[in-house]
Amino acid sequence: MSSKTSSSRTEADKRRLLSESSTRSLLRERDAQITALQNEVALLTNRLATLNREYTVARNVKTNNLMNNSEAHSTPKRKHKLTPYGNLVRESLSKTSSGRANLTHERAKMGRNASISTARELSALSTEHEDAAQASNQRLANRILEMFKDPASHVGYLKSKDFATDILKLNNKVRQIFEVEPRVCFLQSPAYVFGDIHGNLEDLHFFSDNIWRLGMQLTAGNFVFLGDYVDRGMNCLEVVAYLFAMKLLIPEKVFLLRGNHETRDVNGWEEHYGERSFIYQCRHRFGDDLGFQIWESTNQVFDRLPLAAVIDQDIFCVHGGIPRSIKKSNNANCVNRIQDILKVPKIAGINPPYEHEYDKYQQVASDCIWSDPASELQEQTTVNPNNGFGESLRGGGAICFGQKAVQDFLAEHNFSYIMRAHEAHADGVAVSKGGKVFTIFSTSKDHNQGNEAMAGCILVDFEKMQVINRSPAYKNQYIHRRDSTSLNKLSESEIQQRLHVGLVTECPPTYDDHDAEEEIWGDYDDEVDEQDFHDARDDNMIQIDSDSKDFSLSDRKSSVDPIQTMASPPGSEHGHDETSRDTSASQLIDFSNVETGNRKMKREIKRFSIITEESGGDDDDSTINDEDMDC
Repeated sequence: MSSKTSSSRTEADKRRLLSESSTRSLLRERDAQITALQNEVALLTNRLATLNREYTVARNVKTNNLMNNSEAHSTPKRKHKLTPYGNLVRESLSKTSSGRANLTHERAKMGRNASISTARELSALSTEHEDAAQASNQRLANRILEMFKDPASHVGYLKSKDFATDILKLNNKVRQIFEVEPRVCFLQSPAYVFGDIHGNLEDLHFFSDNIWRLGMQLTAGNFVFLGDYVDRGMNCLEVVAYLFAMKLLIPEKVFLLRGNHETRDVNGWEEHYGERSFIYQCRHRFGDDLGFQIWESTNQVFDRLPLAAVIDQDIFCVHGGIPRSIKKSNNANCVNRIQDILKVPKIAGINPPYEHEYDKYQQVASDCIWSDPASELQEQTTVNPNNGFGESLRGGGAICFGQKAVQDFLAEHNFSYIMRAHEAHADGVAVSKGGKVFTIFSTSKDHNQGNEAMAGCILVDFEKMQVINRSPAYKNQYIHRRDSTSLNKLSESEIQQRLHVGLVTECPPTYDDHDAEEEIWGDYDDEVDEQDFHDARDDNMIQIDSDSKDFSLSDRKSSVDPIQTMASPPGSEHGHDETSRDTSASQLIDFSNVETGNRKMKREIKRFSIITEESGGDDDDSTINDEDMDC
């Protein structure tokens, strides 16, 4: 009995020991599993934290990129100044001589029915002095604008001393505006860009009647004119007066750049351009004394015109082309050619230069107003492969710029396009250099382009560019030939008066050979007495400003000699292809036989030796004696 009991206890102990061992083993196994799970949880926790950090960083980077992109493509904040005046637009009851009714607008005071506080705020927007100055400018500009709208009804005014007085007053006012503008103007689109006008009132009217019929003031966008406002056409005075009046009224919307014809050596070359020269038209209209004063006063304004403009930091606008780089010193501030242009003195004669014009900046200015794109032949023969520049076929020191010069210039400033003028094109607008250079010509007359020539401009409309051309079929409204049926109802006296101011042009003669054509452009030998120009001021003259200072013209040679240059490179569209253009109205101009001896003689006797300059503001604002010119 006792043995059985002992055996049972032994078996029970064994089972108990086995159970305890199994339990401990199971617990250890469970503990190991728990530890493994805890380690896995820790790893996952760390991984989740890492992913959260990476997500946060990526989100911040993305947010910053979006913000940067938004800022890069957003429109810069502008301040919009409210004026206490509105514009009342109406259609005039009387029609112009062209049979078309004009739209007119006049300033009208706002806030008549406003609350007392609002009316007080509107009244505080302008002072009595500002209102008086604005009213004075408006009266002066209105006389010019009324003439421009219907020149045929203002023949008497165009021939009068009143018109001469208004031009001199206008020159005094806009000269001060131009002198404070930088040599490179920066503006935003939308912007209309116009090329050469050359005294062509008819084509300028086309743009006015169709692009800014309500007036530039009430038309959205800016207006950029690339120079060459005078010479060749018969209405230089009217064109200049109108553009200056617009600049006076809206200086922040109208930008007038300088062309090679806005220099004395060119627009004073009566021996070459004859009755189509600016100086001849001034003297013919107002007499030698007063005419010379108007010519000189206008050239003083031309001396202050900017040389270039940049639209949207992307489109470079200039009359001729891109300038060559200046060999710079160790000064790190001189880094690009825009700065080179900005260093050109604010008062620059160019052709001829003033004494204060440094040679290197005189070269920059000359390149801006004289250079041309290189032809395919020039690209292969005369253009320097290292810098992309070569000698222009115009001669006289003018240059041409090739594909490499264009690419380097655009890359240097991160620009996309160059818009320039300076060369006649029958299509109004031409494209060259891989679609990077646009040549704009805004006159369809006086350049041997035939009867099918168009006048063009370009609208830069934010991210789009659109060409606007005047069709050859567009009927003339204001300027007529002597044999036009539009003049049948006019008396001979009225026709003669319009002939005197260029509103009627003589019928072009038909020549059988090229030698006869030279009589038009080469035989201007009737010289006026030089003493008439030196004594072109007397007690009866209209005084511009009694407080004046003199700047002397230099005897040194200009970078470009206009006497030795041609109107346009041989083979360009100044001499249109007779196989593709109508040549019945004009022939190719040959400048090779133009006599220049008298012109050189006039330079030697100092015809333009001294130019009287009126003080136009604080001398500290001028770069004439800028100490930084050594850059």
